[in-house]
Amino acid sequence: MGTFMKPGFRSALLLATLSLTAISLAAMARPNLTGTWTLDPAKSDFGPMPGPSSMTRVITHDDPALAIKTTQSGQRGEFTTELKYTTDGKESVNTTRMGDVKSVVSWDGDTLVVKYKIDNPNAGELTFVERWSTGDGGKSMTVKTKITGPPQPIDRTLVFTKE
Repeated sequence: MGTFMKPGFRSALLLATLSLTAISLAAMARPNLTGTWTLDPAKSDFGPMPGPSSMTRVITHDDPALAIKTTQSGQRGEFTTELKYTTDGKESVNTTRMGDVKSVVSWDGDTLVVKYKIDNPNAGELTFVERWSTGDGGKSMTVKTKITGPPQPIDRTLVFTKE
């Protein structure tokens, strides 16, 4: 009996083929977030925190590189942040108004997961876990955020539409 006929070899070959297919399908299912995204306050839920009156995110996404320029205005005035990440689970460091923020960004299927901590002088250390998903054929994006730290966990949902 030749090598190709041995049951163990056939099983290993089948397993390898299925694994490569699963990896390829997972990679194809990931959305490209490139574009200009505008917050829809009416569809968003800011939780107990005041929401911005406007927010626009300009995203450049060439996996694993992800750059986000956010301009928002609200009760604290208008400001712009520029953040750069990689989506491969490696730590990224960005300088913000709150100081240096270390983030880890990775894919969970077709959902982008962004994790980071901020040391807020008024509230202590806050941990953020954001889950970004697209809908409507890539025309909408929902960012669900769980914020943990004192005094209690906060959930918020931001809904964006693509221009």
